[in-house]
Amino acid sequence: MAHRFGGAVLFVAAFVAVSLATRVALTAQAWAEAGRGAGLVAAYAWGLVFDLAAAGWWSLPVVLALAAAPRRFFSGRAGRICAWAAAYVALYGLFFTGLAEWLFWDEFQARFNFIAVDYLVYTQEVLGNIRESYPMPALLAGVGATAALALAGLKASGWFDRWLAAAEAPARARWRFAAAWTAVAAALGLVLSEDLLPAWKNNHERELAKNGPWSFVAAFRGNRLDYEQFYPTQPLDPALARLKERLARDGSTFLADAPADGRDLARRVPAPRPSEPELRLNVVQITVESLSAEFLGHYGSEKGWTPNLDALCERALVFENFYATGNRTDRGMEALTLSVPPTPGRSLVKRPGGEGLFTLGSVLRSRGYDTAFIYGGNGYFDNMNAFFGGNGYRVLDKGAFRPEEITFANAWGACDEDLFGRALREADAVHAAGRPFFQFLMTTSNHRPFTFPAGRIDLPSGSSKRAGGVKYTDHAIGRFLREAELRPWFKNTIFVIVADHCASSAGRAELEIHNHHIPLIVYAPGGQVAPGAVKALCSQVDYAPTLLALLNWSYPSRFFGENALAGDGPGRALIGNYQKLGLFTGDRLALLAPARRRGVFGYDEARRRLTPLRGDEALVADAIAYYQSASWLVKNGRQKALATAPSPAAGG
Repeated sequence: MAHRFGGAVLFVAAFVAVSLATRVALTAQAWAEAGRGAGLVAAYAWGLVFDLAAAGWWSLPVVLALAAAPRRFFSGRAGRICAWAAAYVALYGLFFTGLAEWLFWDEFQARFNFIAVDYLVYTQEVLGNIRESYPMPALLAGVGATAALALAGLKASGWFDRWLAAAEAPARARWRFAAAWTAVAAALGLVLSEDLLPAWKNNHERELAKNGPWSFVAAFRGNRLDYEQFYPTQPLDPALARLKERLARDGSTFLADAPADGRDLARRVPAPRPSEPELRLNVVQITVESLSAEFLGHYGSEKGWTPNLDALCERALVFENFYATGNRTDRGMEALTLSVPPTPGRSLVKRPGGEGLFTLGSVLRSRGYDTAFIYGGNGYFDNMNAFFGGNGYRVLDKGAFRPEEITFANAWGACDEDLFGRALREADAVHAAGRPFFQFLMTTSNHRPFTFPAGRIDLPSGSSKRAGGVKYTDHAIGRFLREAELRPWFKNTIFVIVADHCASSAGRAELEIHNHHIPLIVYAPGGQVAPGAVKALCSQVDYAPTLLALLNWSYPSRFFGENALAGDGPGRALIGNYQKLGLFTGDRLALLAPARRRGVFGYDEARRRLTPLRGDEALVADAIAYYQSASWLVKNGRQKALATAPSPAAGG
């Protein structure tokens, strides 16, 4: 009877062997960053546990097929052909998964996670990007050849033939064995969790301990984490009070018509310069794909990739210590538009119920602004069109571009010059209609495969990778500003250059702080915003209130962020990924994680290292106040758009 299920045993052996080979290959790829010694040994030991558990789950179709096959199925020619074909398909799938893990790690330095899950949803862009970035026919042919060689090895060893020759078993025995196998696999699935992995100092070791297919399923199942269930908490009302106390430092008055339980951040923010009038300037926000601060000469780079942006910094207000809240475009959009911390799981951009929220756009529209989201790609990616359209923005994606407006495109959409050309025409039309405007522009060119129109920069399209993407985007922004200078609305406009996230966020630590450092440049050619440098530590949640402070507006707010230009703030950055949530103060990081983990780390900026510290419960309490409050308010519908002129509470 055991021989009947020898095929399943062979599958498990192949699965574990390919998983081990993949882990070795990923270790080699990350050798400069991965840990050494006992930590790496522990990663491999844990990896074997996850490999066996994943093999048990993925072998279930094999086990059930073997149980269902008639007693003498493998004695005939058809049964043997089916067995050999199934073996080849299984081997091809295993080797293909190993290749996919290699390519995914090459870009994200991580096992499959939420990004991989999303990539299955947006197949057109992702598959196009892969085809343009890698020699896929050669790679797939290599996978096929490797699977054929492995199958030939099985044939030469005689294992497969011996199994086929002794694969007979009565039905009752087959189903009894299949039931036992399924029970063991199910038990492993229920008991084993990536939350059980140790807290390695080097995050590469944690990633190496995982199994790719297992991590993919875990990411799919856990795309939204309930904060109260998995994270450190405190009583909600004291947490909200702690947060309100901080937000009231600018003189904000919380609103009388807020919910009776007081669980709301609704308030009126005063104008920072009450003796001066409001500014009704146009705002063009250029959100640049994957633009790390370290790419710009102004922030210390010596590579010379960004001559236009570096020249602009001399005439602009530059935020020196500005951080992305997350590591995906939708996280950047969430923070820049909603001014909310990165709650666990998916961003609000992609969650159900993400319409009718309090946004920067809703504040601007209350003053008569036209608000538009303009994107050179397909806006269904990351749910962009639904999110911005559901929150009152006019949405213009690639589908709204006329054919003659697209001079160059790749898998991600029209090139940045085409995006900026459409933005100029939209601005001209709205200005001619007599309305101020706000544009949220989202670029695409600084993204693999890094292709762009020929002859624009001193690097060839596609072959120069990140350098070419950054240099082309810099060229396109420079050209856009020169063309905007010819428009009548130019000197009545604020131009903002900000990144959605860094080019890479992975590293040794669970949260790599330096991989969240992005540029924020505010340029007012009419002189309404004085050039200079802002040293205050802040993050994307502070962008909207800071922009409105530059306009000198008083407005109703549910923002979590603060005016970074105020003398006492913010002095902290909210950063995170899908599971880890951080509050960074410059030299310390409070970290919150599933299984109610909490910790405080000292940060050595020169060495880019985090060191565990004891104590500092106040910093942990501040972190919990931000993230627990944000999760509760979002879940309970307290982040909806406010009326344009709500009444302040009596007595402030």
